[in-house]
Amino acid sequence: MAMLTPSFPPLRLTALRPAAGAVLLAAMLAGGAALVAQVAGERGITPVAATTDIEVRGIQVNTTGDSAEEARRAGWAEAQRLAWAKIGGPKLPDSQLDGLVTAIIVGQEQIGPRRYIATLGVVFDRARAGGLLGGGGARARSAPMLVLPVLVTGGTQTMFEVRNPWQRAWAEYQTGASAVDYVRPSGAGWQSLMLTAGQPSRRSRAWWNEVLDQFGAADVVTPVAELTYLYPGGPVEGRFTARHGPENQVLGTFTLRANGSAQLPAMLAQAVERFDEIFTRALASGELRPDPTLTLDEIQLSPEVRALIAAARQSELADAARAAELAPPSVPSPVPVTPPTPVPGTEAPATATGSFTVQVGTPDPAAIDAALGSVRGTPGVRQVQTPSIAIGGTSVLQVSYAGDLSALAAALRARGWTVTEGSNALAITR
Repeated sequence: MAMLTPSFPPLRLTALRPAAGAVLLAAMLAGGAALVAQVAGERGITPVAATTDIEVRGIQVNTTGDSAEEARRAGWAEAQRLAWAKIGGPKLPDSQLDGLVTAIIVGQEQIGPRRYIATLGVVFDRARAGGLLGGGGARARSAPMLVLPVLVTGGTQTMFEVRNPWQRAWAEYQTGASAVDYVRPSGAGWQSLMLTAGQPSRRSRAWWNEVLDQFGAADVVTPVAELTYLYPGGPVEGRFTARHGPENQVLGTFTLRANGSAQLPAMLAQAVERFDEIFTRALASGELRPDPTLTLDEIQLSPEVRALIAAARQSELADAARAAELAPPSVPSPVPVTPPTPVPGTEAPATATGSFTVQVGTPDPAAIDAALGSVRGTPGVRQVQTPSIAIGGTSVLQVSYAGDLSALAAALRARGWTVTEGSNALAITR
């Protein structure tokens, strides 16, 4: 009896290949979209331009008139009088007040046929009103302070990752009349990746220097707003903490309460003004000053120490020159001498300085700090800038060096780096 061997048709995979390709393509597109989404979307609020005009907000009016327009004009005139009295101005007629006011800011308004209810802001021209208020003289301002507003709500901390009402309150605040020179990022584009809620907890001075250099600031202030919603649509309690510097030094705390979500913007605007008062008092008491550890320019060397350092380096140069003179004639070229780093107050040897690109792998923040510290400490390096920081990837440094590319490569090798030379660029690894 013959055995029957089962026979099956060959498996056809051609029908699956387009589907598999579609899945792979979709995965690649999704990955690219995820990368783009890190800097795209609804992010960033442009701060208002800083002026020295006097701005008074939160003026509530309730007026009537023969028509809606007359009621509105009466409300604006009353707002001017109330705002002028709020800042301690002398009694003036409405005609003179009209000449001092440059703008009316409408917060909320309800317009009826013969009634006008609104919350307004009034802006006075400081050049005209300053003499009447006794504030026309110049006053000192603080060093530029980077503002990092942190919002804590629902157990989540945010800064510039998404738009939020705390960021908007600081963006809309008029800082021109403050004694503190605030530097307010917009939070758009790459700023939403660099300035996250975890940034204030960093302690690395090298990292802070890079962040502050990007915005031209000397130090940082961190206003923290912790909001608690008692129930949806109900009252909102806010606990606010003013912090300063990379060590998160607490300068003051206070609490505010809003009756509902509709009153939250007004509460946050009031909180910003309270923060400005805290920072101004800290500036007057000497607490709000740049941290000297954030920049080496703040380190002052005594003349005796400078003289000793200069004498030691001059001796090193003399020894190197003497060794070059005593070298045998068979040596094709003299031994290159790396110029010493100049000491503040002393003249450095005239050497051509070039700008070179250095790529370095940075798997974590500690690697960034180590790379920046090592490259900055390389003899002959004048300045290190960071056009691109990539945690978990390859960061790009722009290095100003007193010498050519080969000399920089040799100096980095002496620091323990494995260097690959390219066209006006280096790649370093360890």
